[in-house]
Amino acid sequence: MKDQKKEPAKEIKKDTIPAGKHDHDMSGHGHTMSHAFSLNLPMNRNGSGTSWLPDETPMYMYMTGKKAMWMFHGNVFLRYTNTDIFNKGIGSDKFDAPNWFMAMMNKRIGKRGLFTTKAMISLDPLTEGGGGYPLLFQSGETHNGARLVNRQHPHDLFAELSVAYTHAINKNTDVFGYFGYPGEPAISAPAFMHRISAMNNPDAPLGHHWQDATHITFGVGTLGFRYKKLKVEGSIFTGREPNEERYGFDKMLFNSYSYRLSYNASRNWAFQFSQGFIKEPELLEPGVDVTRTTASALYAKKLGKDRDLNAALIWGFNDKGAGHKEHSLLLEENYRFGRNAVYSRYEWVQKSTEELELENQLGHQTFDVQVFSAGYNRGLWKSKVVDLAAGAQATLNFPAAGLKSVYGNLPVGFQVYVQLRPVLQR
Repeated sequence: MKDQKKEPAKEIKKDTIPAGKHDHDMSGHGHTMSHAFSLNLPMNRNGSGTSWLPDETPMYMYMTGKKAMWMFHGNVFLRYTNTDIFNKGIGSDKFDAPNWFMAMMNKRIGKRGLFTTKAMISLDPLTEGGGGYPLLFQSGETHNGARLVNRQHPHDLFAELSVAYTHAINKNTDVFGYFGYPGEPAISAPAFMHRISAMNNPDAPLGHHWQDATHITFGVGTLGFRYKKLKVEGSIFTGREPNEERYGFDKMLFNSYSYRLSYNASRNWAFQFSQGFIKEPELLEPGVDVTRTTASALYAKKLGKDRDLNAALIWGFNDKGAGHKEHSLLLEENYRFGRNAVYSRYEWVQKSTEELELENQLGHQTFDVQVFSAGYNRGLWKSKVVDLAAGAQATLNFPAAGLKSVYGNLPVGFQVYVQLRPVLQR
């Protein structure tokens, strides 16, 4: 018999891995959704805009679809809030309902392409009105032509309408383009609504306009490149923040730009550094441009079958020129154990008398403001789609000495709420 020569087995190389390989099937149809901007990254890394979360971030959403995968999520708080329960200063109270809703669709284009479209809306214009909700020391945007102070502005009805295309060069490398009207440029960590560390806190951060206020921008284009754990991206966008017409679409100007470096060191950590060069962001400050610099570290860890910890450390710095260089720092966490969660947020923000509308009383000064909030949240009922929870939160406000004549020595805030959100996917 002649010897039969066997040819060596050919090595099969795959430049890309199937979408969703990192994740559990959450659609009920035997399919999974990849990351919005990569066929080779887990869906859990999706943040707001094009930003990254840690890979162990839990997902609260509903998924469906076959050829195209659809994802829906959001958050609604029905609450009563009082920013100064002992009436020490200028606090106020309100029954209200902060909210937002989002849908995302992923569809593969050939073997290497990925098309993504996202829509995000908020009914804040209806539930909050033009003046927003009470929040001591908050500032930013306007109502009836006046600066909003000690109130959080309502978000626009249309917070994001975007499309994106990603091309996988190989398993380790992606290039992508993103356009939003409105959308979010490459600045800062994921916006607070998309951080699990902030999920159960109904309030926007006081450092919102130092860190992630550009999450609603009317006109933004972003190009990005990923290599393994590192991503580099740049944006051109409209610098002016949304106007008071919360139902419309502001004019696209594309007069500002930004860049962001993101690095996910492991499944538990997501780091970023970014700068934005923003043209006249504030309506009441014509001619005043802002250089915004941010850095952040986000942490997510599964601690067991029904336990997880999510935390964020975010620094933001606004440079408006001489006399207006102000820092902000945020540390927040959310620890879930079973149906329960405890959460907290500490903030230090430098606020000027112009920001607080106190320049006529106190002259031009900049004050250090510190605020600490802590809360408890418990799930009450859930279906296959939504989860109903209830919670309570207390806030300690620490005004600088020069602000105590206005705000009091230690204003104490309190709120109770019912929360409606998508179920946690396991």
